[in-house]
Amino acid sequence: MHNLALAMHHLGHQVTGSDDEIFEPSKGRLAKFGLLPTQMGWDEDRIAEDLDAIILGMHAREDNPELKKALQMGVKVYSYPEFIYEQSKDKTRVVIAGSHGKTTITSMILHVLKKLNRDFDYLVGAQIEGFETMVRLSDAPVIILEGDEYLSSPIDRRPKFHLYDPHIALISGIAWDHINVFPTWDNYKAQFSKFIDDLNPGSHLVYCSADETLAAMAQAHNTRIHKHPYQTPDNEIANGQTTILDEGNHFPISVFGNHNLQNMNGARLVFEQLGINKETFYHAIGDFTGASRRLEEIAGNDHSVVYKDFAHSPSKLKATVEAVKDQWTNRILVACMELHTFSSLTKEFLLEYKGAMDRADVAIVFYKEETIEHKKLEPISVEEVKLAFGREDLIVYTQTDQIQKDLRSRNWSNSNLLLMSSGNFGGMDVDNFGKEIASL
Repeated sequence: MHNLALAMHHLGHQVTGSDDEIFEPSKGRLAKFGLLPTQMGWDEDRIAEDLDAIILGMHAREDNPELKKALQMGVKVYSYPEFIYEQSKDKTRVVIAGSHGKTTITSMILHVLKKLNRDFDYLVGAQIEGFETMVRLSDAPVIILEGDEYLSSPIDRRPKFHLYDPHIALISGIAWDHINVFPTWDNYKAQFSKFIDDLNPGSHLVYCSADETLAAMAQAHNTRIHKHPYQTPDNEIANGQTTILDEGNHFPISVFGNHNLQNMNGARLVFEQLGINKETFYHAIGDFTGASRRLEEIAGNDHSVVYKDFAHSPSKLKATVEAVKDQWTNRILVACMELHTFSSLTKEFLLEYKGAMDRADVAIVFYKEETIEHKKLEPISVEEVKLAFGREDLIVYTQTDQIQKDLRSRNWSNSNLLLMSSGNFGGMDVDNFGKEIASL
């Protein structure tokens, strides 16, 4: 939301806003451009008839006093994706969807477009090096949209990606997530079926055929569109360097892991639909190092590397662990993940993690009992976590100092550390801690 506020400000609009709490970096970036509210909280007196529109974030509640007054007065209220669509009606819309890899694929596309000096707008779910904001709106002819399946707003329960009406769509894979919104696997899959069915005749669907569920769905739905499957491209790994092999050509790249290679192949096919050939794409993508917190290297030396990753769902966790292990087959992999989201801390969904960390030599899971209480979920025990992951040797901690003490005590010669969480391990400064481990 704060990135959209900045984007509209840069376009010359008068932008105001409200929230009950604003954290960094949002707070500082809004303050820099004079957009920070003078006081926190809600005040219905802020709502007046001269407002052109209100853009409603997902975290406001239906009984929000400002929202209630706006609806009573007839002020136009948009959800975030509704507003983005209104701003991109006359553009070629490219939407990147899927349970995993959305941010990375979107970031890859933005990276290549920028290197090729193309004019484009975008919406991406993470900060990317070389881009000041996560949203850009202008008169550019094309917009790249990360298509999240989460709900649009408190008063619009449609998944965000149903509202964008893409000309080119990509689905990276389907793995059950957001159990608080989509309580069953079938209910979750149905959102992607609808996304495919709603594509207009003649539009393009790029999809990962390595995902059997997605491949079957793509083949069974919507015969009026062009379909472009992709899998893992041919590649080789030598001394920690991954190289794409294509028709006798070698293209070294800066990211690694089968999931990232699949992501790259999907991005390549999107560019084919935009009229950009694969040689141009591979030369431009070579120095792409990833989006923030997506297999991001914190620190390293000649015998050890520390990575952080946003992975938290079972499919993301499995792919990330396998990527690091495959890249450094001769090194011990210590993988740590935090159960932090509503889904991951729900007993039913916890069972989906079975086998997700099997490739790690040492597997550590962290969760805070206070987080479970805050989310009003049923308590889970250490034994239940071990049973869910299917590893007798799984190490489970519930206190931040426990995991820090463990990791500080290890011999890191010829070993890598992978820290995976959508949180921060109960208040840990992950970057500084990672640098500390790399210095041991």
